[in-house]
Amino acid sequence: MIFRNVPRSLLRVLGAVFLCAALVGAVGCGGEKPAPAAASASAGPSHGVPAWAEGLATVRAAALPEQARDVLALIDKGGPYPYRQDGTVFGNFEKVLPQQQRGYYHEFTVRTPGERDRGARRLVTGEGGEFFYTDDHYETFKAVLR
Repeated sequence: MIFRNVPRSLLRVLGAVFLCAALVGAVGCGGEKPAPAAASASAGPSHGVPAWAEGLATVRAAALPEQARDVLALIDKGGPYPYRQDGTVFGNFEKVLPQQQRGYYHEFTVRTPGERDRGARRLVTGEGGEFFYTDDHYETFKAVLR
């Protein structure tokens, strides 16, 4: 046997080195698995959730109320929006969303059936392609996965 006269502690170290080399080769030099070709560049490390949504509650766009899905379609079209406040800067004064420079976020009203005013529901967009939904007037948000 080739390793007959090699101390056992050195064999353990060499084994660990070979194991690490094999793992690095399997996942790349950065230690992260390479993203699949079809995955978003902003995808985070867990469950295909974009990095900007990590740590937030999430909701699929298809699971949003119909009125919110309608607003998403208007945002995609660029308007026109039914409320004069739609598209205005969202200040994030509650600091629930990730901190960004002023003007990064914009808000859009999601109509609430039966409400006479704008109600509590909003969609907030970020310049990086983020979408957030709140149904409690900015107290909590869910990242909208599209």
